[in-house]
Amino acid sequence: MDNTKKTKNTVKDAMQNYPGKELEAMSFAVNYHRWIINEFESYFGEIVAEVGAGTGSISELLLEKNIKSLSAFEPSQNMYPLLEKTLQKEKRAKAINDFFAGEHIRETFDSVVYINILEHVEEDHVELTNVLTALKPGGYLLLFVPALEWLYSEVDKQMGHVRRYTKNSLVNLVEDVGFTIVKERYFDLLGIIPWYINFVLLRSSFGSRRVALYDNLVVPLMKIVESRIPVPIGKNILIVGKKYNNYELRSC
Repeated sequence: MDNTKKTKNTVKDAMQNYPGKELEAMSFAVNYHRWIINEFESYFGEIVAEVGAGTGSISELLLEKNIKSLSAFEPSQNMYPLLEKTLQKEKRAKAINDFFAGEHIRETFDSVVYINILEHVEEDHVELTNVLTALKPGGYLLLFVPALEWLYSEVDKQMGHVRRYTKNSLVNLVEDVGFTIVKERYFDLLGIIPWYINFVLLRSSFGSRRVALYDNLVVPLMKIVESRIPVPIGKNILIVGKKYNNYELRSC
């Protein structure tokens, strides 16, 4: 068996029954997720793919926007039935129990969305190369990931995070794949402090009560602040990459 097959099989084995603790807790972060979605809204286009859709909480927020079609990919066997149930009455959406690869990546989408997913992927360069193939010319990669390597904690490990990124490392990765960066910034400055104290120093567990409290008290304020003042650092990174067509590349 070659290394590519080994990697793919390892990932598949790990994703058969994703523990879902992160998804369960983060389902209470509605304000936080709406904040992310609003940052991406002008880049969605009409035909959207969401990779790592979990139980569909982000999918529902995407469907609040003016999109015509959503393909929600979820490879795990325990999460997928919940996703399918969430989307079953929505005619614009389809749940797909598979990885984002193979027959799904043929210049189909206007945008591909990864919200807290790429950090789970060992071969992130290969993953983003698939996205480049899947996008129509002029389409957008929409990335949201955890930031700052020194915030990596036991909670990250339990949730299956392979890494946390720096803005420079993520920008370099996206550009190396072949995208042009059209938007990049750190996100959620204030979130650094509670994450470091709770998960790095105290090694606490990830809980829905903490998430809901932060979502209701802190997120509305930080959304206003960060919309007016670019932050120099943050708990997460948000990036938009564009796939240019040949004409646009020649014109640059």
